[in-house]
Formats: sequence, C-alpha cells, structure tokens
Amino acid sequence: MALRHFLSIADLSRDELTEVLKRARKLKVKWRTEMKPSRRLRGYTLAAIYEKPSLRTRVTFEVAMHQLGGHTINLGPADIQIGQRESVDDVAGNLSRWVQIISARTFAHATVTGLAQHGTVPVINALSDREHPCQAVADLLTLEEHLGTLAGRKLAYVGDGNNVTHSLLLAGAILGINISVACPVEYMPDAGIVDQARALAEASGAEITITPNLDLAVANADVIYTDVWTSMGQEAERDQRAPIFAPYQINQDVMHATGKPDTLFMHCLPAHRGEEVTSEVIDGPRSVVFDQAENRLHAEKAIILFLLDR
Repeated sequence: MALRHFLSIADLSRDELTEVLKRARKLKVKWRTEMKPSRRLRGYTLAAIYEKPSLRTRVTFEVAMHQLGGHTINLGPADIQIGQRESVDDVAGNLSRWVQIISARTFAHATVTGLAQHGTVPVINALSDREHPCQAVADLLTLEEHLGTLAGRKLAYVGDGNNVTHSLLLAGAILGINISVACPVEYMPDAGIVDQARALAEASGAEITITPNLDLAVANADVIYTDVWTSMGQEAERDQRAPIFAPYQINQDVMHATGKPDTLFMHCLPAHRGEEVTSEVIDGPRSVVFDQAENRLHAEKAIILFLLDR
C-alpha cells in the first residue's frame, strides 16, 4: 500500500471511513472479550509528539500500541523542541529512520503537514489548530453505538468554531450526517472548511448549516455537541470570550429545545462545568462523554492499523 497519512478526516473516503469504523467496533469487542494484547504490531514503534499537555490522547495512543503488540515513545516539548532546537523537516527525517509511525499533537497544523511531507512513515494528526480527526472517528463510533444508522441524523455543534467543529463538519458531510453549527459571529468555523464540507455533502446528501442562532441549530437535533470556549494556547482570551459565549451554554433548556426527549449530549473533554455546559447535562443520563473517551482508544487502533496496512 502507498504511504498514507491521517491529517484530516477528509483524508478518508466514505468507504475507507466506514471500514475504519467497522474495524474499530471489532477491535473494541475483541479487547472487551479477551483482554489479551495482540502480536500484530510486534516490533513496531509509534513516536508520539506532544506540544500540548494531554490526558486522552497520550493514554489512548500508548495503550492502543500496547494492545496491538507495539511500543510507544512519547516526546514532549523538552525532548525535541520541534521547530526551535530542530526543524520539522529534520525531526521527520530522523524519526522515519527509527520508528514505523508518528502521531503529533501540535499547535500549528503546519507542523503536522511538515512531518508528513518530509517523513517516510505514516503521520497521524493527534490534534492541531485546524482539525482533530481522531476525535471525530471516536465520535462517529460512539454515535453508531447509540443511534445505529447515521445518515440523515442531525448533530448540532454549539460554541467555538474550532478544530473539533471542523472535523465534525467534514465527517458529517462524508457520511451524510446533517451538521448544524451555532457560533457567535466572531468565532465561526473556517470558511474554507465549510466550503469543503458543503462540497462533500453534495455526494452524501448531508445538510450543512452555519448560524449564530442557537434555537435554529438545535431544533430536532439527535445530538448536541459542545467544547470549551477557550482552547489551549488561547488562555489570554478567556475573559474576552466568556460573555460572548455565555448565551451558547448547553443547559437543560437547550436540551429540551431540540423537541426530542432522547437527544444525546457530547463533549470531547476536558470540560468546564458551569461554562460551556452545566453539570446537570454533562453528568446526566443523555451524556455519552465517557463513551467518546473510551472510543478514542479503539478508533486510534483502527487508524493505526489502516495506515500501516496491517
């Protein structure tokens, strides 16, 4: 198989994304029933680059490689200082001689694309300022578990038009999920991503709606999804953002506004209870946030195996 990277959820075709989800389901069942590491990636090493602190990404990638029979080397800012002590090009060139696959959780998307351009092994975008594709695969797996068929369902994303929003827009467009995004006008998703999603939606029949109107976005939604209002690296903007995003808090009134008693609540975590979501909602019976977190593990196993053609 030709060298493949996973920098965007749109790097996968509809059939490939469906296959990755199918494999993730099987891997989850296999682990839960056997609890026995595979030997499939024996001798394989993942180099995991971290410019940002991490709980879910670090633990799930490390456990994923262990369960597949491989090994992980975690590289934090003090280890390589990518782009400062050593160029992205040279880091990619060096790692490609030692490891079989690279994941990178970075600030700038250009770092991830640079690793892919100058390396000779698969590169996974474990989070960048443009997209969070591994989270999107875990989210789709979670939705399949709770909703079954996804085509024609409606997911309402409420809050900052950030990297998570971008990946959800593209994922929904690929699989035929109607995505409605409610954001303050100053914090809408990237226009280029929206155009890309709408182009993909022409083939799947998905509807893409971008609006500042919260009620319009959540009406008839099967799922409401939110994220923190201030992402890592934006801490200086927190006081400025708080009053702008306050009307977009997900509370019980917003959940009821869907008109459906069984609307799910999703959040990629970490969450700030009392800000973007109330404790009553995130800790309530319709919340599936820990299912999402668990499914990061199995989604990442499926992505790794897909890229390594194993």
